[in-house]
Amino acid sequence: MGSIYGDIFRISTFGESHGKAIGVIIDGCPSGISLSEEDIQEYLDRRKPGQSKFTTPRKEEDLCKIMSGVFEGLTTGTAIMVMVENTSQISKDYDKLADVYRPGHADYTYQEKYGIRDHRGGGRSSGRETIARVIAGAVAMKALKELGVNISAFTQSIGPVHVRCFDLEQCALNPLYMPDYEAALVAQDYVSRLIGEKDSAGGIISCIVRGLPVGIGEPVFDKLDAVLAKAMLSIGAVKGVEFGAGFAVASMKGSESNDAFFVKKDENGKRTISKRSNNAGGVLGGISDGSGLIMNVAIKPTSSISSKQFTVNKELEEVELEVGGRHDPLIVPRAVVVVEAMAAISIFDLMLRNMSARFENVKKVYG
Repeated sequence: MGSIYGDIFRISTFGESHGKAIGVIIDGCPSGISLSEEDIQEYLDRRKPGQSKFTTPRKEEDLCKIMSGVFEGLTTGTAIMVMVENTSQISKDYDKLADVYRPGHADYTYQEKYGIRDHRGGGRSSGRETIARVIAGAVAMKALKELGVNISAFTQSIGPVHVRCFDLEQCALNPLYMPDYEAALVAQDYVSRLIGEKDSAGGIISCIVRGLPVGIGEPVFDKLDAVLAKAMLSIGAVKGVEFGAGFAVASMKGSESNDAFFVKKDENGKRTISKRSNNAGGVLGGISDGSGLIMNVAIKPTSSISSKQFTVNKELEEVELEVGGRHDPLIVPRAVVVVEAMAAISIFDLMLRNMSARFENVKKVYG
């Protein structure tokens, strides 16, 4: 329960941080999509650990293996199963956490819900679970690119440091995945100081979707922004999601918040409806409006920190805790590709659902 997501493009994830493997089974993926392990590995390499001093030192190659659903380089329309083996577990690092609840972590709630928990690296509540999401997102991304839909995310802020300019090519040139060279330097100094203090940092990830056609989203309960919000909040460290102007609209007047329409002409004289602003973030009434979809996702500081904290144990005794093991002082840069993946899974699923919105679309296939 709770490990299945999607309606048509439907994913089922499995595995724990210190188990034998992590992976995903994808049902409902159309046949004929070009797909290889290299296509998926490109995305997994962006989230794998040990890439800089700002991530966990756990060394994992995170090499994926396609076990089913692909033949001669194309998806077959049957279930796709992809897995990644865990190869660098040091479970003894977590022995003293077996009977202690880490502040800010899911230890306590998992124990209370199930009466048992895997304390090794957090088990299913570990950020390593996101490997399965990235795999499924890579498959969805391949399909979306062929449909002209592009999804890109980046680090908007780390702690109090916000980007001031946006050169997306800079993201790959710094370990924090920020599109602002100067801001990245300041943020690195900030995180380095926190590492010295045995503390951690959070931040904001921005995600932009371009090329999304008008009409994607299923009112009233499966609105585009509602589905995306659920997808983002299902990521372990996410504590908030906003679209367009977000919470700033609460202090605006209607005349300021509304995005005025106008008629736009292309070079061939074709007339289309466009907007003069995008406070709505590309979504009106829960349906894509053809403009860029803009979403911000708030990531909390990593909960496993090695500075001294107060907590309790299973015997309801108050104790002090210094968390050992290998942990990210900052998960924002590695979470960027996870945000992209969940956006891709959600949007591709909704686009498949949208094909039945008009009978004329059904007749194109069966007429």
